[in-house]
Amino acid sequence: MNIHHLELFYYVARHQGVSAAARHIPYGIQQPAISAQIIQLEDSLGTPLFQRRPFQLTAEGRELFAFIQPFFQNLPKVVDKLRGEDRARLRIGAPAAIQQSYLPRLLKLLRRRFPQLQFFLNSGSQEEFEALLLAGELDLAVTSIFSKPAAGLRYRDLISLPMALLLPEKSRIKAAAELWDQDRIGMPLICVEAGDPMCRTFQQELKRRKREWFPSLELSSLDLVAEYAAQGFGVGLVVDQPGERPPAGTRRLRLEGFPDLAYGVLWNGRPTPLVESFLEGAGEIARELKKQRD
Repeated sequence: MNIHHLELFYYVARHQGVSAAARHIPYGIQQPAISAQIIQLEDSLGTPLFQRRPFQLTAEGRELFAFIQPFFQNLPKVVDKLRGEDRARLRIGAPAAIQQSYLPRLLKLLRRRFPQLQFFLNSGSQEEFEALLLAGELDLAVTSIFSKPAAGLRYRDLISLPMALLLPEKSRIKAAAELWDQDRIGMPLICVEAGDPMCRTFQQELKRRKREWFPSLELSSLDLVAEYAAQGFGVGLVVDQPGERPPAGTRRLRLEGFPDLAYGVLWNGRPTPLVESFLEGAGEIARELKKQRD
């Protein structure tokens, strides 16, 4: 017996007819295909299961429907349970800067709706997060997007932010363009790891402009980049975040003409209610940041 035929019969019996069943089956299938497969089911059982006009289940149809109804009716609940939708558990990938600046507020919002929320955080890059998502080891990732997301993953854009340079307050440089006019940029460049999307985007644009300025100091966080710049050890490469003032002893120069950094959320498959709530909260925070930016 074909289980798919039983599923089609369940929808036909539940919705009292083939045309009504076609409107409610959660995947695309045409009425003639439903009718043909129901006939195959009746042939395999050796008995009609319902009267066509007017619709009415036969005694055999009622018996079969009573047997299969609990299984198909409860199947979505079991699927949700296996997917973890009955548990408020969220495995999140995010770079350290996002974990520090935005996730605490977002997770606090989620806790209002899901008081039993448990969350787990992973640091990494877009490529690392994509591998974990595809392996089922993360539920979502909030990250800067340097390249097109991997096939099979879903993506929602949040915000684009410009890059900026942090200079000592007493520096005579008034605009970033003054650096590009120099034959050789003598000031040390301070940034996070070279593989970070911000550093890669910055170096790509420098290469396009036929300029060279490689990092002298690669640090583990944007906070450290700002601290080293404030201490006068060089020029820091940072994100120009709305509403954030430069550290004492520094001033910020926006990198005019350089590409902005795109930030978004990646996930795999149909989002659970918990993931949907996360996306809503992330979108709300992004809209507030855009207002501050504009």
